[in-house]
Amino acid sequence: MSEGNHSTVTEFILTGFPGLHPEYQDLVSAVLFLVYVLTLIGNVTILLLFATNHSLHKPMYYIIINLSMCDILFSTTTLPKIISRYWFQSGTISFTACFIQMYFVHYLGTVNSLILFLMAFDRYVAVCHPLRYPIILKNSSIQILSITVWIIAKAAPLMLVIRAYPLPYCASNIINHCYCDHIGITMLACTDRAPYGFPAFVLAMFALLGPLAFIIFLYCSIIIVVLKIANVQGRIKTLSTCSTQLIIIALYYLPRCFVYIARNVGIEFSADMRIVIIMLYSLFPPMINPIIYCLRAKDMRDILWKQFNGRIIPQKAQVLTISN
Repeated sequence: MSEGNHSTVTEFILTGFPGLHPEYQDLVSAVLFLVYVLTLIGNVTILLLFATNHSLHKPMYYIIINLSMCDILFSTTTLPKIISRYWFQSGTISFTACFIQMYFVHYLGTVNSLILFLMAFDRYVAVCHPLRYPIILKNSSIQILSITVWIIAKAAPLMLVIRAYPLPYCASNIINHCYCDHIGITMLACTDRAPYGFPAFVLAMFALLGPLAFIIFLYCSIIIVVLKIANVQGRIKTLSTCSTQLIIIALYYLPRCFVYIARNVGIEFSADMRIVIIMLYSLFPPMINPIIYCLRAKDMRDILWKQFNGRIIPQKAQVLTISN
């Protein structure tokens, strides 16, 4: 902790996209603002549908609302600051606020991974043990598991912050990123980063690849069971119940795995391209997930359709009354 007494940095500067030409900054910030608004509208709509329709109070939808809450919190943690960076030229963030943002970035990422594991587990039980599904996955069981996820995900990010906060920051205070993360911050420390970087890398891999390994195992088990179904239509129908979750899981994991694999096989990205890829896989899924829920989840799609028709029909009736 004494190292922290040598810190001279009181605030950090987020560069956003370092190579972005000034004439495109307004356009980029407008796109980011649109992404944030659409993310809020989509995920808040999911939460409202769940709150106002008792028919959605099922294990799968309890998992979905946890994912929606996580998406809202992650977007709110990261987007407003980078939008203000371009709209109001406010790229500075205080020393403590940067570490708080770092904590929530890694915390919510861990929560997201664990929720996706719960999503895969839900489909595994539904397909491989359908008769035991009501016993294993009750609403109360999913609520307990969801709360457990939000609690246990705190440990690793908190450890990262506790180890990184007291380091001496006495040189550059410029973070080449759109938000504060562990790598971006600790790279600026005036000390050997290896004792801090390697444990952080192990924790990150555990949070990302640990749930992914279980997800792959669960879906391999699902595929084995599906292949045993003699009827082709039965196979297709069974797999279709997993399609929503598979799309969401793929959107989250595939880009991240690509970046990590590319880095290990020697594929280099420019700073701008790296940040663009990170922002795409961080912000695109929270925006697109609600659309996937509404298009692929039958119960939610039916409720939206009924509400849409319920508004259109009274309007038509009112028009006919006035014309008569």
